[in-house]
Amino acid sequence: MAEIEKIREIEKREVSREKSLERVKKETEKTGESEERIMECPECGSRQLVHDYERAELVCNECGLVVDEDFIDMGPEWRAFDHDQRMKRSRVGAPMTFTIHDKGLSTMIDWRNRDSYGKSISSKNRAQLYRLRKWQRRIRVSNATERNLAFALSELDRMASALGLPRNIRETSAVVYRKAVSKNLIRGRSIEGVAAAALYAACRQNGVPRTLDEIAEVSRVSRKEIGRTYRFISRELGLKLMPTSPIDYVPRFCSGLSLKGEVQSKAVEILRQAAEKELTSGRGPTGVAAAAIYISSILCGERRTQREVANVAGVTEVTIRNRYKELAEELDIEIIL
Repeated sequence: MAEIEKIREIEKREVSREKSLERVKKETEKTGESEERIMECPECGSRQLVHDYERAELVCNECGLVVDEDFIDMGPEWRAFDHDQRMKRSRVGAPMTFTIHDKGLSTMIDWRNRDSYGKSISSKNRAQLYRLRKWQRRIRVSNATERNLAFALSELDRMASALGLPRNIRETSAVVYRKAVSKNLIRGRSIEGVAAAALYAACRQNGVPRTLDEIAEVSRVSRKEIGRTYRFISRELGLKLMPTSPIDYVPRFCSGLSLKGEVQSKAVEILRQAAEKELTSGRGPTGVAAAAIYISSILCGERRTQREVANVAGVTEVTIRNRYKELAEELDIEIIL
């Protein structure tokens, strides 16, 4: 009897799945939308569907049900086994990016005096090539807005490189700056200040926090101006950013102190306990994170001095001393100095 019930249950699921697919196809025909945009899992109703191109399957990310087994692979028809082979076989250019003022869609004339076959260009044609290169540089930046973007985005790239920030942070900061330009928030403010504020906002949005002091060190404006500009653009653009968590700083500080993963895990555990008891509210996240790392380094037998932790975290030794005493007292942590 149990087996019969299981078979019936499986049959019901198959029928419901077929009905769901028929309904999706009908909606697709009516609205003209793609199946990928409106399809949902008939088993759990989730819309988190993942394409498995190796097996040509559409799989639900929540329950693992194979929703569809017949879809078109939109990737290239060729295969490549190394970078050089991929570059030779690719028939498209670089992807669009917001970090270039024209989004990387304009033509570039190379500075080398060689043609597409690698041969040197004759002296008779070099004068024409120089003239083309000169006018191409002038045409790429045609008006004041593009000149503003070209300077600001190069400044953003310089600061992000100095801070060692990943590509997604640069893209996000470029999008924030473009929004500020489109809403005319640049007028009356320095380009460097707005660019630094956009970079700070992008770091907070992506969970890769950098303090205002760190941003001010690599920028050409003061910490006060960056903070003032950041508050202005976040209010005008409606950026809803949560307060920075001390846990976000732990991996970077532990890496700077050459501490093991055990110390990092212990510091995160201490900070979570402190957050439950509301010990982190109203205090600087860098100071609390530094104090937690100092405590965990002692508990795990990899002691670091307060001065070493303070230099990496960018806070004073007094701050670490006050914070670690608060944490140790409230969380009943016994520290043997």
